[in-house]
Amino acid sequence: MTGLQRLLLGCDFSSSPTSRKPIVLALGSASSGRVVLDSLLLLPTLAAFGQWLHEPRSWTGGFDLPFGLPRELLTQLGWPLTWRESMAHYAALSRPDIRTAFAAFCNARPAGGKFAHRATDRPAGSSPSMKWVNPPVAYMLHAGVPLLLAAGIHLPGLHAGDPLDVDEAARPRRVALEAYPGLLARELIGHRSYKSDEKAKQTPERLIARKDIITALEHGQTRLALRIKLTHAQRDAITADGSGDKLDAVLCLVQAAWGEQQGGPLYGLPADMDPLEGWIVTA
Repeated sequence: MTGLQRLLLGCDFSSSPTSRKPIVLALGSASSGRVVLDSLLLLPTLAAFGQWLHEPRSWTGGFDLPFGLPRELLTQLGWPLTWRESMAHYAALSRPDIRTAFAAFCNARPAGGKFAHRATDRPAGSSPSMKWVNPPVAYMLHAGVPLLLAAGIHLPGLHAGDPLDVDEAARPRRVALEAYPGLLARELIGHRSYKSDEKAKQTPERLIARKDIITALEHGQTRLALRIKLTHAQRDAITADGSGDKLDAVLCLVQAAWGEQQGGPLYGLPADMDPLEGWIVTA
């Protein structure tokens, strides 16, 4: 990688990773509208993920986990209404505490409107960040954001990060953006399903859908106008992964590349984004 090409990463995150279901990092670089996948890194524990974040290197990353909670939820619960304080309060809770508080919030609301949403959820088509099942994004936020904070990472629009961790141009060395692979996948194949964690549901139809996403990414058939460059071995490995985790990491890598292309200070996030809730890059 040349000095001009900043390391890019896409992260498919798990709040309870294992060796069978690790956190997947897609590492690469971009130039002239082309995103090159260099490697896929599998991290089986949250500790390994946290350790990787602390390592001294410069990167811009797209992470598939929410970076904030809905303002409506925080207001209703009487929790802090500034981002840093809301995350500190949230991190101090246990998962049962979170489930109890969020379930009580939902139970008091009418059918069809149980969950509070962030402003970014509807344009992105993402699950509300307070959902604790299917998918448990509330626990992903609870597990992931404290690790980003502990590593002193810059979260545009939300958190400045370590003021000493900057390059020669006084730019943050490590930049984390909230990404969502489903947003890019839907642009390419509509609402066709392309993954499942259940072996029995890893069907030929889902395999074809993954192939279609990869082909479209390689041809740059998205509004992001970026083409992914894969080796034959990489393409085979990503296609064969029925869980879709490797493909999701690659989709997040492309979103990170677009954010890096937009540059600081917001890396493509809207200037009027809610500094309490955060925003999904490319939404």
